[in-house]
Amino acid sequence: MIEEKKFYVKDVLLILVGTCLYGFGLVTFNIANDLAEGGVTGITLILRALYYIDPAYSTLVINIPLILIGGKVLGKHSFYYTILGTVSLSVFLWLWQRFPIDINLDHDLLIASLLAGLAAGIGSGLVYRVGGTTGGTDVIARILEKNYGISMGRSLLIFDILVLLLSLTYIDVKRMMYTLIVSFVFSKVVDSVLDGAYAAKGILVISDHSEDIGEVIMALLERGVTYLDGQGGYSQVDKKVLYVVVSPSEIIEIKRIVHELDAKAFISVLNVHEAIGEGFTYARPSKMLFKRKKQLN
Repeated sequence: MIEEKKFYVKDVLLILVGTCLYGFGLVTFNIANDLAEGGVTGITLILRALYYIDPAYSTLVINIPLILIGGKVLGKHSFYYTILGTVSLSVFLWLWQRFPIDINLDHDLLIASLLAGLAAGIGSGLVYRVGGTTGGTDVIARILEKNYGISMGRSLLIFDILVLLLSLTYIDVKRMMYTLIVSFVFSKVVDSVLDGAYAAKGILVISDHSEDIGEVIMALLERGVTYLDGQGGYSQVDKKVLYVVVSPSEIIEIKRIVHELDAKAFISVLNVHEAIGEGFTYARPSKMLFKRKKQLN
């Protein structure tokens, strides 16, 4: 019970830090440099420019129906976190507008765009990482990720582009293009934050010596391997296909092992967006590794 309570406290803190950073970037870089934004936030900026409505208020009003949808589709846990994310974002937008921090960028829109995308990406990524959202199209993006496996960064980029086209009602094409840079950086940073320390690579090895290769990988790298039944399309010969998930830093070692045991082996490196289970903290067992190497030598 105590551990569960600490877990929720950590989630709440990450959501608050994330929305604080997101709100800071929006006010300091987007609004201050007349840059637009995507999603519901972009709509609130359109309302601000055309009708002088404070984004802190319009964010809450627009997000009410989306929060209800999110609660019904994503469940109680995400529903509460979405409420927290949306309300805290509105609060921080209100605060940063009343107590702004002036950062002199010499009117450099490129730097402003990069910083805006970085701040929004890190802030939103922290919120998404604990299963929350900041409302708006974030809710739709999480639904798409949950039901269809579409990454949040990619779907959010599509939503952003649609809203940016509407933003031409109050900004020129030049600033709209710089805002596209914001959206692109945002999507990449979000995916990077979500992957975090758990970034992994899956490797498929098709070889006549798959079992020998697997034994060496298990001995030297202490990674578990799986053998899949395969058959050559042309030769019709049955083969063992080796599959292993490793950290990116271990790919070179895997390639070296495979090449030494079978120079004609086929290797395919796959991106793994998430790896859950024993052995995937990627704390490389360096001491054991050296011991194993000495034993094999």
